[in-house]
Amino acid sequence: MFLQGLWYFGALSAQVKTGAPLAVQIAGEPLLLGRDARGAVFALRDICPHRAMPLSEGVQHTGANGETHIACPYHGWRFGVDGVCRAIPSLTEDQAAAMDIGKIRTRAYPAREVQGLVWIYLGKEGEQPQGPPPRLDHVGDSAPRLHVEMDFDCPLDHAVIGLMDPAHIPYIHRQWWWRTARSVHEKQKAFGPVPLGFSMLPHQPSSNSFLYKLLGAKPQTEIRFELPGLRTEYVLAGGRQVTGFTAVTPVDEAQTKITIALYWDHPLLTLVPDVLLHKAIMTFAGQDRDAVQAQQKGLRHDPKLMLIHDADVQAMWYFKLKREWADARAQGRPFVNPVKPAVLRWRS
Repeated sequence: MFLQGLWYFGALSAQVKTGAPLAVQIAGEPLLLGRDARGAVFALRDICPHRAMPLSEGVQHTGANGETHIACPYHGWRFGVDGVCRAIPSLTEDQAAAMDIGKIRTRAYPAREVQGLVWIYLGKEGEQPQGPPPRLDHVGDSAPRLHVEMDFDCPLDHAVIGLMDPAHIPYIHRQWWWRTARSVHEKQKAFGPVPLGFSMLPHQPSSNSFLYKLLGAKPQTEIRFELPGLRTEYVLAGGRQVTGFTAVTPVDEAQTKITIALYWDHPLLTLVPDVLLHKAIMTFAGQDRDAVQAQQKGLRHDPKLMLIHDADVQAMWYFKLKREWADARAQGRPFVNPVKPAVLRWRS
């Protein structure tokens, strides 16, 4: 159901605090995200192997040696950030001497922090990442200045292809500050492969995209999609940037979490109150959520679905990318990107 061997977005750095374990679920896996006493992020399977109590409901401790422990709230069993059991309080002295508690563990996942985002590597147990987590262009080491989170009650695939679909915009996103029904016209965009996906190559935004006009200086925009469900839009104007990062993260088979993080150094956005930006993004994302959730009513009847040229080619590429990644993993060979350079045309 879900791809393995990839970095998944876990949380924003600001959401993971020392001493306050955070519970999340990614691709059906219950995870505890935390920071150790040095401030480094870590991730554990959020299940105590004793009685299956969520460890995230427990308490974080720092031992005399500076080591961070998570104590299960049920019986006080303590686990290090490597997932290995460090203590079982109920054991008597002779019982503790006779028992190798180091063999008891909950799974630890590789976790990294980049540009204000926390990434979790999902692969086979014990597997180490082959490379670092994704890193955004143009933003340096800055953290997001604004973010929005929203749950979509739909499977991952429908959330992904719904968000990348160019033909739905004049129907789902009708508002004066974005598009109107009368503004629909033919588009032509060049695409090319990137390491784990594809890019709508840098271009001048469409003339019917009102917000882009406000940035001035003939803005250039690029939109990239990469596995497992990462969409990034880079807008450059007059030596300044606005970067919109969207993580489409599966919670389980029926629910998907959308996280939108915005980075910018453009003075226009600095002048706009955060509450207005937040409301605009929530409105836009909420329209996508309502569409894919309404779509679930028809999908319950298991109809055959259609993808057409050229508007649905990005969706076709997405499924090819997933299939190739899964096949390459199963066959123990390098991933070969199936996307070829192309020019796509549609009306929106």
